[in-house]
Amino acid sequence: MPQNVLLAEDDRAIRHALERALTLEGYEVTAVADGVEALAQAHRTRPDVLVLDVMMPGIDGLQVCRVLRAEGDRTPILMLTALVETADRIAGLDAGADDYVVKPFDVEEVFARLRALLRRTGGADGFAPPLPPPAAGAAAATATGAPETGGLLAAAGLRMDVQARRAWRGTRELELTRTEFDLLELLVRNAGIVLDHATIYDRIWGYDFGPGSKNLAVYVGYLRRKLDEPGAPALIHTVRGVGYALRED
Repeated sequence: MPQNVLLAEDDRAIRHALERALTLEGYEVTAVADGVEALAQAHRTRPDVLVLDVMMPGIDGLQVCRVLRAEGDRTPILMLTALVETADRIAGLDAGADDYVVKPFDVEEVFARLRALLRRTGGADGFAPPLPPPAAGAAAATATGAPETGGLLAAAGLRMDVQARRAWRGTRELELTRTEFDLLELLVRNAGIVLDHATIYDRIWGYDFGPGSKNLAVYVGYLRRKLDEPGAPALIHTVRGVGYALRED
């Protein structure tokens, strides 16, 4: 069955163009012009994915996102934003969005991000490919925790319940978005191993957005903010020019 997209964009030209492109791509599209209509439509018929413009009159995309998340609605949300500063993007993630695209955007990038979101929630072309087991070199790094048992993972002072999608550092539970959880799970499964940018993009988004993309850096930065504790060692380490690794120094 075609996946249903709820599109909220106040710019008529962008809304019509994106609605037509998504329809031609095979999606069923419900297009609205503001956040009030978006919330009303989301409450009437739950879509498979939402595409929300950040800057809309009245109730903006961030407020729509916050309301839905406060109601317990976990429908994947892709934000459209003309704001390019990292802090602005982080605001969207903090509101509960799963991903974002910066305007002006290539419609193929929107398609790629929607496919990735829907794969991770069991929609679109099927399901997300299983994550690889920890590489041999990660055994020592995970030895203080345990191999996966019943969906439970542990490494570097972190614990994850993959089935319940819950994570803890020590006794503190972490409040993570869907993308943050997937990224942390990938790092924990490969604790002690340096994962390059291309591998992470492929495993999390299903698409490598190229060397100019800041998407991964933004998510890593935001995940660090949620993981780090005063006086405790940093867990996510940058290997300049290569990628990232999870380890407790």
